[in-house]
Amino acid sequence: MVYINFEDIVFRKMKPEEFFEVIKIFVEVKGFSPRTLLLDEVQVVEDWQRLLRSLLERGYKIFITGSSSKLLGRELATELRGRTISYFLFPFSFREFLIAKNFEIKDHYTMEETGKILGLLKTYLTESGYPEVIFSEEKQRLIRSYFDEIFLHDFVERHKIRSIDFGKFLFEYFFQNFSKEVSINKIKNYLRTNIGFSDTTIYEYVEKLQDTLAVFFIDRFSKSFYQRRSWPKKVYIVDGGISSILKFSEDIGKLMENCVFIELMRRKNKRPFEEVFYLKINDSEIDFIVKEGNYISEIIEVTYDRVEQKKIRNIARAMEILNCASSKIITWDYEDQIVFNNK
Repeated sequence: MVYINFEDIVFRKMKPEEFFEVIKIFVEVKGFSPRTLLLDEVQVVEDWQRLLRSLLERGYKIFITGSSSKLLGRELATELRGRTISYFLFPFSFREFLIAKNFEIKDHYTMEETGKILGLLKTYLTESGYPEVIFSEEKQRLIRSYFDEIFLHDFVERHKIRSIDFGKFLFEYFFQNFSKEVSINKIKNYLRTNIGFSDTTIYEYVEKLQDTLAVFFIDRFSKSFYQRRSWPKKVYIVDGGISSILKFSEDIGKLMENCVFIELMRRKNKRPFEEVFYLKINDSEIDFIVKEGNYISEIIEVTYDRVEQKKIRNIARAMEILNCASSKIITWDYEDQIVFNNK
């Protein structure tokens, strides 16, 4: 196989037809033709879509990566007519974080090992899952640079945002309010008083925020399509550590919930038909309703503390209403098992 980073100065101004010279040189040096091509930051190449189509037609197997500000799965599907499989790469999962920290993963742990895991979990939630940040001595500086990079390149430059102040307000608002239900009406009322933007512009900017792959919204569960697609929604972010540059206090419960959401999104790479919602029931909120096909496969609640009986009753009621046989409550370090009889 051949790996090429198109941001390398040697390849930066390469034209699509010149790439075949690279393959020619590879064959000359190695004595055989590569069958797999690993093309990093492929969007740098002018007319890269034509290059990929030409390579596919010649039978090469191709892996490409690119910045979310330049390369989105739906654009690939359009340009390459369904001849691609997209895979969203997230920051490290907690399991990957433990491996990076050389912590042995096994089925059972001593109390001392459990305490160490909880300490590492707190570090993972509050600092970052980005590999470079994990190994850096200047974590806050790196996190700030990531935040600025996402905002400026993946949001402002990509979508040609006209009002930087308005865009930054929305960006910071959602990063500060992750793991919460948010309402566009509240944002609109504030903006009308302080800035003055039309409803169309607000909805347009919020929609574009999702293209950064740093901010995610999930719908409230309802059998009505209109109600599912309406606001309010819950907001989550790609990495809890990025929020540390904006928050004024540490909320482990919110970080835990956000972590579970990202794990559900990571799982979608293998379960593309899985959908995630949240549910309002009896003036209470259930964090995640997992829908797979035509049925609800799982109900998940996340809490830092022990769960109140009211919450348990609401989960039992949701299981009954949604005809769901499986639910779990994820806590910090409290374990129990509850069997419900809904008859």
